[in-house]
Amino acid sequence: MISISDRSAVEPFHAMDILAEATRRRQAGRPVISMAVGQPGHPAPQAALQAARLALETGRIGYTDALGLVDLRKALAAEYTRRHAVELDWNRIAVTTGSSAAFNLSFLALFDAGDAVAIARPGYPAYRAILAALGLKVIEVPVGPDTGYTLTPESLDRAQSEAGLRLKGVLLASPANPTGTVTTKAQLKAVYDYCQGQGISLISDEIYHGLTYGAEEATALEIGEEAVVINSFSKYYCMTGWRIGWMVLPESLVRPVECLGQSLYISAPELSQIAARGALDATDELEDYKAACRANRDYLAERLPQLGLPLISPMDGAFYAYVDASRYTNDSMDLARTILSETDVAVTPGRDFDPVDGHLALRLSYAGTMQDMVEATARLETWLARGQV
Repeated sequence: MISISDRSAVEPFHAMDILAEATRRRQAGRPVISMAVGQPGHPAPQAALQAARLALETGRIGYTDALGLVDLRKALAAEYTRRHAVELDWNRIAVTTGSSAAFNLSFLALFDAGDAVAIARPGYPAYRAILAALGLKVIEVPVGPDTGYTLTPESLDRAQSEAGLRLKGVLLASPANPTGTVTTKAQLKAVYDYCQGQGISLISDEIYHGLTYGAEEATALEIGEEAVVINSFSKYYCMTGWRIGWMVLPESLVRPVECLGQSLYISAPELSQIAARGALDATDELEDYKAACRANRDYLAERLPQLGLPLISPMDGAFYAYVDASRYTNDSMDLARTILSETDVAVTPGRDFDPVDGHLALRLSYAGTMQDMVEATARLETWLARGQV
């Protein structure tokens, strides 16, 4: 009999299960609208597609250095100068197979089995799953109105005290999934300084950078050089399926990450790296997509409370509405399944993001088209008016 490791016993990512069911229904001819996952409704920018076409026609696609193509890394460094006025040595950048690989690499490079790492609750469920699979202790720190929906030195102190152990790492996301929270530069600096003073490694998840709506968008690189910064081409750059991301590393971590990457991934796909370099030149097209997300956000901010689904947190960034569904359920998993079954609208149960209070919440992605937002809310309104829940 095959034995299954304890480390593989992670909870499913329910958003992906909902997406799989939505896909089955769509393939069966159902008019499904998916608001379940954070996948942009816009295709990869034309500059990325053109770069990939040219590479396929004229070159051989193969391995690259484990840290990625030099021209892409140099272009990314230039982007930090343009967007944040940060002068960055491109040698500190590692290109990865999506941000998922970047999280694996950072956790492996920074922590040993048994170390404790703090994340926000609610927060992205894959953090919890990857950390647990690597034998790390996950300390979920509740965030809410009292903390500005982000981690703070005070909340981290409380978490250490209540857990009776010392943190080895802190992972902070801004903009955050599912709350849409944008951590200000002052808030980020407070956490950075706290981690420096406590000997804690800070990982700054910045994969939704570019998708902020009036809020202050700061990178940890504006504050210091000791945080690990993770970003991705999936969200703002609309390249989810290309599986391409990057890390900015403290100088001392570059070689360890390179060695780990050589064995775990060899390199990120060269074709995706070439396309990503092209995407960095597509600012006008990408800003048009951002404007569409803003319009979707503004529409849902007004419409969802009218449906009895008030926002739990402000939608300052990313493309999610995290809503209170307690008027209709105390089991968000069951509610999400029922909504899909009876309205062909796919939403994500809050249980994915918050094991304690998520049974009362739903997350809706507004990464798609305005037409989808209008039709989905109309279906929900009709269904809820019938008293189906």
